Amino acid sequence: MEDASHVTLAEGRSVRLDPKASGATFVVRGFRVGAAFHWEHAEDLRFTGGIDLVAADDGLDLVNEVPLERYVESVICSEMSPTSPEASLRAHAIISRSWMLAQLAAPRSAARPKEPVTDGPLVRRILWYDRQDHDGFDVCADDHCQRYQGVTRAVGGAPAEAVRATRGLALVHGGEVCDARFSKCCGGATEVFSTCWGDEDRPYLQAFADRPGDGFVPLDDEGRARAHVLGDPHAWCNTADRTLLEHILPTIDHGTRDFWRWTVTLTQEEARELVRTRSGIDTGPIRALTPLRRGPSGRISLLEIEGRDRTLHLGKELEIRRVLSTTHLYSSAFVVSPEGTGNTPDRFVLRGAGWGHGVGLCQIGAAVMAAHGHDHEAILAHYYRGATLEPLYS
Repeated sequence: MEDASHVTLAEGRSVRLDPKASGATFVVRGFRVGAAFHWEHAEDLRFTGGIDLVAADDGLDLVNEVPLERYVESVICSEMSPTSPEASLRAHAIISRSWMLAQLAAPRSAARPKEPVTDGPLVRRILWYDRQDHDGFDVCADDHCQRYQGVTRAVGGAPAEAVRATRGLALVHGGEVCDARFSKCCGGATEVFSTCWGDEDRPYLQAFADRPGDGFVPLDDEGRARAHVLGDPHAWCNTADRTLLEHILPTIDHGTRDFWRWTVTLTQEEARELVRTRSGIDTGPIRALTPLRRGPSGRISLLEIEGRDRTLHLGKELEIRRVLSTTHLYSSAFVVSPEGTGNTPDRFVLRGAGWGHGVGLCQIGAAVMAAHGHDHEAILAHYYRGATLEPLYS
């Protein structure tokens, strides 16, 4: 590493920088925000705390060491707008803190196959992506984990007060800190852990309709899933209040407006090329896209892509979204309508619900609950059923 006069200050595969001045910051220029998602862009972000520069196989890793409470303040300002209702900011501070503590306590997951498994003309590609995929640091700074954009987003005011008011508080179930997942918009029904990640579910991450009351019927049946996706059910996250959404969503999400219900049309050529380039499997012309397994929110966890030459069984939730888009589909809660004549459709129309995996807290639903007068405890009780709120430190 050299300074401006080209004098070597340090060298090696890892260099540690510790600021001496109080309040010192550093800027990372051209930081990729929303990597691989439709909102990806480059931005200059400012951080505080210590930093390690670590040589990696594909470039340089920048590892920022920061106190947990400061990290949480940045996350809630990065994930949601700082003008969100107070109760939703407090709820998000608690779940972001809980999620991080749960990840730090969790062992590294077992290795998952990165290559497709072939059985004659059938290929199985079942993948999921989690915090344990990272080496050399605890969590990443982007949507793969939870957004952390340093002091660029930590603006003080209401978010800082939300963190101070909830300091040390975490969601706990069975004596363990909850793995408090969250997504942008559940689309009217929340999902279970096993649809998106490993096969072991969390008792506090349940599937239910995102509205007051009980009576939820799982949407894992194709008919019920289709009715839900093509319908317009009452839900906390079903809001057309653009003023409220402007206050809830951070600036980078303002351009995404059709997340409650959405439509994507893929021509035969587009669908085949996406599958080939994104999965590495050339199925030949695609005859059908058939959900083989859905979670209780209607999200597909196993999709059959029937081609003339090969059939691909694809999962889990995020891998389906990734393969059928140049970035990611909003969610895997979609139904397929093939169009055209003959055995090979001309196009596939995907009609979907929600934005994200749908597990745990629905960020838009939580903010709407707050806007209707619910406090953070009521919001957390709605989305993390059976969990309790406990102080872990003061």
